[in-house]
Amino acid sequence: MLFKLLVCLIAGLGAGVGTGLAGLSAAAVISPMLISLLGVPAYQAVGIALASDVLASAISAYTYGKHKKLDIKNGLIMMGTVLIFTLVGSYLSNLVPNQMIGNFSMYMTFLVGVKFIVKPITTTPEVVEEKSTRTKIIESILCGILVGFICGFVGAGGGMMLLLILTSVLGYELKTAVGTSVFIMTFTALTGGISHFIIGDVPNLEILFVCMFFTLVGARVSARFANKASAKVLNRTLGVVLTIIGALMIIIDLLN
Repeated sequence: MLFKLLVCLIAGLGAGVGTGLAGLSAAAVISPMLISLLGVPAYQAVGIALASDVLASAISAYTYGKHKKLDIKNGLIMMGTVLIFTLVGSYLSNLVPNQMIGNFSMYMTFLVGVKFIVKPITTTPEVVEEKSTRTKIIESILCGILVGFICGFVGAGGGMMLLLILTSVLGYELKTAVGTSVFIMTFTALTGGISHFIIGDVPNLEILFVCMFFTLVGARVSARFANKASAKVLNRTLGVVLTIIGALMIIIDLLN
């Protein structure tokens, strides 16, 4: 019982911190820990992670929005294409061997973390504001297609893909990128979570509620910290947290 609580606490807080700081999907942290350490069936573990992700992403989006670090208009456009092409990517993934797509999320988390340490994001909000409305809409649609397809194809990594594309391709400054990312992830996680609970069995409610609670706490605290921190501090913190989370997930996978 104590071990189960400890695993859920660490998984929830780790997922929450990753969500609040970087828009990282809770599934990237919670799922492998529940599967490897508690023996939770994979489908149920993903459902628990998605349910945890909904509240964590929602509270993070609220916090970023309160600090005016959220692009709702373009976020809604991107969210629509992400949801559609997630279904397309999910269908096509059935045609590819599992070995090719299984570990995408954990390695991506690690590499993105290293990227933020080595090459921080220094873009200012003015870069996006200088673009025309038409350009921002077209870029949001194209990037939503790419993120949705990859997310559906590999089954994870949507949060990291959103953060990477919002900062590196669309030119968002870091806080607005994270705020917009968690806004989108709120709805994608809700859609995925509902479908998991409808299709699959009822998950272990004890594990579900403990993970949801600690993920929510971690997201709330980290999102508030992120909005108060300077860009330099946030870049370094984000890089270190993602690198550690990614490394831990890789180690757990290798030991499993």
